[in-house]
Amino acid sequence: MGDLDKALTELSHIRRQMARSTEFRGYGPATLAATGAMAALGAAVQARWVTLPAEHIGGYLAVWIATAAVSGALIVVQMQTRARRMHSAMADEMIRMAVEQFVPALAAGLAVTVVLVRFVPQAVWMLPGMWQLIYSLGVFSSCRFLPRQVMLGGAWYLLTALVCLAFGDARALSPWTMGLAYGAGQMLIAAALYAGAEGGVDEE
Repeated sequence: MGDLDKALTELSHIRRQMARSTEFRGYGPATLAATGAMAALGAAVQARWVTLPAEHIGGYLAVWIATAAVSGALIVVQMQTRARRMHSAMADEMIRMAVEQFVPALAAGLAVTVVLVRFVPQAVWMLPGMWQLIYSLGVFSSCRFLPRQVMLGGAWYLLTALVCLAFGDARALSPWTMGLAYGAGQMLIAAALYAGAEGGVDEE
């Protein structure tokens, strides 16, 4: 059994090395474009039902946390099926690596949200900018095993984050600071993934 265990360990190590050097194809362009449309829908909902986000931050958070949760669930479900189709035996390892790239950003975004809402309520206007800044770091972190064009998406989120923070007041909580940033950003990343696929034949 010793030789068998050693062989299995070496095989697992080889698989990990191959996964690290292989471009991840688990993110589907159409799915990411759909999450961009969800961001636009979230902005429309906020514009219609949350009229004073500075005074009613609970409603603002409900809209965008729900939008993020639905979008995230859609990406995860589609990533599971697509990665297994595209990467077969390496799918589990590559999914794990993809998740590991974004978990720190998600955890940081949650922590910043809790701290601002609970302890610095006068600074909640910073939330859109902070969310976009942290998301940009998650995108940049994932770029090492995605098409290089995806870096444009990270740069877009960094730019929109700085614009939101530059407002310096409750204007940053406008519906379209999130709707435009994430709507256009997800579309941009979807286009980058499509362009990065060989001949565009990898679309959903």
